[in-house]
Amino acid sequence: MNQTIDLILSHRSIRQFTHDPIEPQQLDLILQAAQAAASSSFLQANSIMRVTDPLIRQQLAELAGPQPYVAQAAEFLVFCADFHRHRQIVPAAHTGFVEQLLIGAIDGALMAQNALLAAQSLGLGGVYIGGIRNHPAEVVALLGLPRHVIPLFGLCLGHPSQQPEQKPRLPQAMVVHENRYPERLDEALLADYDRQIQDYYQARSSNNKVQTWSSQIAGTLGKEARPFMDAFLQSQGFNLK
Repeated sequence: MNQTIDLILSHRSIRQFTHDPIEPQQLDLILQAAQAAASSSFLQANSIMRVTDPLIRQQLAELAGPQPYVAQAAEFLVFCADFHRHRQIVPAAHTGFVEQLLIGAIDGALMAQNALLAAQSLGLGGVYIGGIRNHPAEVVALLGLPRHVIPLFGLCLGHPSQQPEQKPRLPQAMVVHENRYPERLDEALLADYDRQIQDYYQARSSNNKVQTWSSQIAGTLGKEARPFMDAFLQSQGFNLK
């Protein structure tokens, strides 16, 4: 174990923040760390929107949930897949491929993970906001995003005013497989994990509920999520071929 691994393994989503701002030097380090992430084919196909306008923040908070911490956090960053910059440099660039969407999404996630880890190393905390995709066209309009740019997710950052319990992850044996994918799910491991998650939800200090992980994913995957997304992606010049 070392400080880096300790930091990674201590991750918690922070949704309550003090009113203290993030120092400009700290924010600059966080953004430098984000840009230091690996980049597929060195395309650097991402942009980060730093949202400081309180009115836009409040509108984004409503569109994303509502999730009030979007408006309350010291900083709110929106990570975007961006091929508009490439088309400005190379007007004849071939874009719209599904692979480019994957590149933008994967590299954006790598940048955001670097950013959050850097923030945590400075004593800050944060939470990712996938709800940014609940109303993607409205987010595009609010942030003035041109065609070939899509908002992937947001990231709230600030000084934590809570220390929530850590949510247990799946057993490593259910996630890491050697050479070949297993033919069967380990039902005993899943049952143990379901009990662990049920105990966690019942015992945690806020938002208690009676739910297992299996029932949670059944609820999430039992309906189509964001059925408008394909049409939105195509309208922004992604996923065309």
